[in-house]
Amino acid sequence: MEKQHWVIDYETLLNCTILVAEHYRDGIVHEFVIHKERNDILPLVDFLYQCKTNKEFHISFNGLTFDSQISEFIIRNSDTLVNMDAELLANEIYGVAQDIIDRQNNDEFPEFSEKDLSIPQIDVFKLNHWDNPAKRSSLKWIQYTMDWHNIQDMPIHHGQYIRTLDEIETILSYCRNDVKSTKNIYRLCRNHIALRRDLTKTYDIRLMSASEPKISKELFLHFLSKQLGEDKYELRQLRTFRSTIVVKDIILPYVKFKTKTFNDLLDMFNSVVIDDPLVLKGAFKYSFDYKGAKTDFGLGGVHGANKRGIYESTEDKIVMTSDVVSFYPNLIIRNKWSPAHLPSAQFNELYEWFFKERRKISKKDVRNYIYKIILNSTYGLSNDKNSFLYDPELTLRVTINGQLSLMMLYEMITEGIPGSKPIMQNTDGLETLIPREYEEKYIQICQEWEELTDLELEHDTYNKIYFADVNNYIALYNYKEVDKTTFEEIKKSNPHYLFKQEGEKFYYAATKCKGRFEFTDLALHKNKSFLIIPKAIYNFFIHGVSPEETLYENHNIFDYCAGFKATSGWVLEKLIYSQGEITKEKLQKVIRYYVSNDGHKIVKRNTMDGREVQLEADRRAMLTEYNVHVEKPWDNYDINLGYYLDNIYKEINNIEYNSNQISLF
Repeated sequence: MEKQHWVIDYETLLNCTILVAEHYRDGIVHEFVIHKERNDILPLVDFLYQCKTNKEFHISFNGLTFDSQISEFIIRNSDTLVNMDAELLANEIYGVAQDIIDRQNNDEFPEFSEKDLSIPQIDVFKLNHWDNPAKRSSLKWIQYTMDWHNIQDMPIHHGQYIRTLDEIETILSYCRNDVKSTKNIYRLCRNHIALRRDLTKTYDIRLMSASEPKISKELFLHFLSKQLGEDKYELRQLRTFRSTIVVKDIILPYVKFKTKTFNDLLDMFNSVVIDDPLVLKGAFKYSFDYKGAKTDFGLGGVHGANKRGIYESTEDKIVMTSDVVSFYPNLIIRNKWSPAHLPSAQFNELYEWFFKERRKISKKDVRNYIYKIILNSTYGLSNDKNSFLYDPELTLRVTINGQLSLMMLYEMITEGIPGSKPIMQNTDGLETLIPREYEEKYIQICQEWEELTDLELEHDTYNKIYFADVNNYIALYNYKEVDKTTFEEIKKSNPHYLFKQEGEKFYYAATKCKGRFEFTDLALHKNKSFLIIPKAIYNFFIHGVSPEETLYENHNIFDYCAGFKATSGWVLEKLIYSQGEITKEKLQKVIRYYVSNDGHKIVKRNTMDGREVQLEADRRAMLTEYNVHVEKPWDNYDINLGYYLDNIYKEINNIEYNSNQISLF
């Protein structure tokens, strides 16, 4: 018989506890209330014991550090709890919940670790690494990014005394919405969950709620433990902490330059001494302008860019793009680096094995993805003091030598090819506009660099780059010929690409969108505000479709919406004008809205100093809050199309303005 796994959510209030559990596939729902008007403690305990006995998973958002802790408390204390007065029981659970929240706020581990929980867990919050500062996301924010029909904050404060069944129904309704949205996240993540299930079964490691860095850490530890014959627990305790790092001592001997600009860069790096390796971010900054491109350096990477505009391949010039294959992993492998506390030979043998095995395996094979995770995350874990791979010197060996190695290639190309024009440099590759007659010379220079560095480059050519800056651009590749089957597969999965057929020959031209021009396959934690704008810009540049036509044809209200989340110390307020007076209506922390002809101003207000900042800088913009989706005739949404068109054309003109000035000479 198939196990009955459940998507669950607790709401714990001063004198009321609620649990809603919905079957992960079917529509079966269980609802439990503990309150003086309704006490479901006995069926709740029965449900939890059923899940425990049958090893049925609880699927939740942040459940490992909250919901599972409540369940575990109830299971471990059930004999006492079932005999308590309902109001005292709810208050007891409320106290436990507040202690759990205090632990979270103080960055303390939960009372019950995952391995000690009675009910197995799948936490979509942890799985997606939304607890990471760079991806930090609440359930309400994910409701916004996945176009959920109802973005709703808890309507009743947890400290409020609940008196009526109507209030209980209000909380239940809120809880149902959270459960259904969590269930939708689960569905969106089902391939990732299947991968974690297979890994858990194969390696007997608890990975059902693991983020990709944790998968990398646990699997690398698993293999390294076997290779070294060392206990996992002992390996987990290892770290290399450093009091100082002298950068000149870790720069590779092959790093050499010919021009003053780049030698000054090398001298600057050679002068750096890191006195606090625990805090690398922002410890070093340096910039220079070279052949029209401003390039910025730090301890973490390099970013450089020329002027905005359209860079185009023509009969006499070509846009070349070159990326280093698995740049950071290969810097470690080729130079035999490792965290200082681990045996270098065994570490590198294992790390290189993952790289070689991945190259043998089809990208459709799940192992390819697993090895990719391990290769990419292992470097990052060298700068995580909670990881057994921690050694900040290894981090800097990779990032600093990576920057300098890439700059060697940058100098070799731009100095070696007359009339070459750098477009951008970004961590692991660069784009350059060169005379077409020097294409062979370009490849020759790249081969020389590969021999010097023992690294490998991959090359391609762009038809055009619509370039705002290094983090925001649209790139159109040149057409590639493929067989009919591949052609149809690509067309189905990427309908926004360019396609053409000439007789029995089939061609496609891929595109790459970065930054504010991205509009497909956006990660759920990313801000997708006003998606209609990048869609219209893309259609204009790639397909030659006017912005007006894109807006005329696109009737997806979510594409016109933006999201905003108020951070700590700020509240959102709607300004309502009536008979010459302004009243303020407090809004929830996360809102969805669009720009309309007849709406309101929305501001964020600082609760400490009273500062107010209007959402949408254009003071003419009126906003309609749209937290609850309602289907209606398109014109009834009253969208201010002029606002969107102004912003679309602003981006287009920003790029096109300089395009006629771009040349090789």
